[in-house]
Amino acid sequence: MAFRPAWAQIKRERRQFGRFGYQIFAFATWIPVVCMFNHYVGKPAWVRGPSMYPFLNTEKDQTTRSDMVLEYKFNAQYGLQRGMIVTFWNPYNPEQKVVKRIIGLEGDIIRTRSPYPSPTVRVPLGHVWVEGDGGERFSVDSNDYGPISTNLITGRITHVLWPWHRSGRVRWWEFAENIRH
Repeated sequence: MAFRPAWAQIKRERRQFGRFGYQIFAFATWIPVVCMFNHYVGKPAWVRGPSMYPFLNTEKDQTTRSDMVLEYKFNAQYGLQRGMIVTFWNPYNPEQKVVKRIIGLEGDIIRTRSPYPSPTVRVPLGHVWVEGDGGERFSVDSNDYGPISTNLITGRITHVLWPWHRSGRVRWWEFAENIRH
């Protein structure tokens, strides 16, 4: 007895389901693929707030629109470097994701800003130091909650998708030289 795939059988019995039913079935077969891609590979994400200004949300004073970026999730916790922009779960509110730039890797000695209690800190193993580009007024970052575990990192920002005039690859390596230690 020969077994035929469900798709071939549905295609053969197209008259029974009608054209609309066939199109619904064809559409429904892609839902798991899209869900898996969004969960494990990457997805578009909106960046709200001024913490990454001036690099992201450069038009924060002119419009209420936020930047849309591509969050690349595949192996996001590996190969981290200074200057990369990452997304991670907020240590204060674990249901919220945050976007910040990596300032220090494990073993680095970082000069902190207020409100951090000490003027310098050594980043422990398995942690990174993240800060927003907006400065201490606009950003709640590692100066507030200390070094974050790399296990909290969920993705890297690789491309700006919106607004169109700024769309393209995020060149994080150009900012790596300007990071203060």
